[in-house]
Amino acid sequence: MPKERRLASDILGLTVFILLETAALLTLSNNNAMQKLWIARISHGFMARTWGATQAVRGYFSLKGQNDSLALENERLREIVRDYRAAERESDPSRRPVVKDDGFKYIPATIIKSGTNSQHNYIILDKGSEDGVVENSGIITSKGVIGIVDAVSKHYSFAISFLNKELNISARIDSSGAVGPLSWNGLRTDEGVLREIPLQFRYNPGDTIYTSGYSAIFPPDIPLGVAGEAKVINGATNEIRVRLFQDHSALKYVTIIENTRSREIAEIENTENHEKGAGK
Repeated sequence: MPKERRLASDILGLTVFILLETAALLTLSNNNAMQKLWIARISHGFMARTWGATQAVRGYFSLKGQNDSLALENERLREIVRDYRAAERESDPSRRPVVKDDGFKYIPATIIKSGTNSQHNYIILDKGSEDGVVENSGIITSKGVIGIVDAVSKHYSFAISFLNKELNISARIDSSGAVGPLSWNGLRTDEGVLREIPLQFRYNPGDTIYTSGYSAIFPPDIPLGVAGEAKVINGATNEIRVRLFQDHSALKYVTIIENTRSREIAEIENTENHEKGAGK
């Protein structure tokens, strides 16, 4: 078979060539010191490249194991940090509930989850019933109202965000004293709408909007935002655009606020309504 003979001839020729080259290199290395050095450098370079390539391959296949180990170590470190922060909160008086003379209890908290991408957004806080949180508590910052606690577990609270079309806050225009419901405009996380302001109440763009204090949830005079342009609704009231002080897309630390006298207020309201009903 011509092909088999040709292949055998090629292999034989290659073998003879390698043997002759090896013999020549050995002869050179034995006869000249410079040639020995040159050959040694070539062989060492070849060995180094081969070793490096081998190590690279081994390193590549060991990456998964290293990544798994790093992930476990990171989780262990995160757990240590969580324990440290929890202990720090317990030992730090500024992180404990505070009851002030205005009848409100203040509990600092951290937002651990929130939504800003729907018309009915929510907030989850890292404080629950064991921390003294109760339902219908307000949530505030120094720049405004954040929401209202709707449900409480032992360690967490679920709240309706101000960025929820169903939530209204009783608000007051500083210059005129006019009061109306403030709600989210449904578009931007830093804008609201103040509604039902009678036309006889004058205001100026740039007037500050505060909580009115007419709610049993929030105390008065929490700054909320600045009044902007208005439009007349049904020829009877103004609807005023409000630029909020607090951008709700950049929130982490908040304060839960409970009116400790809300039950007393509710009881006297119920008593008065009952008496009026009986009088009829």
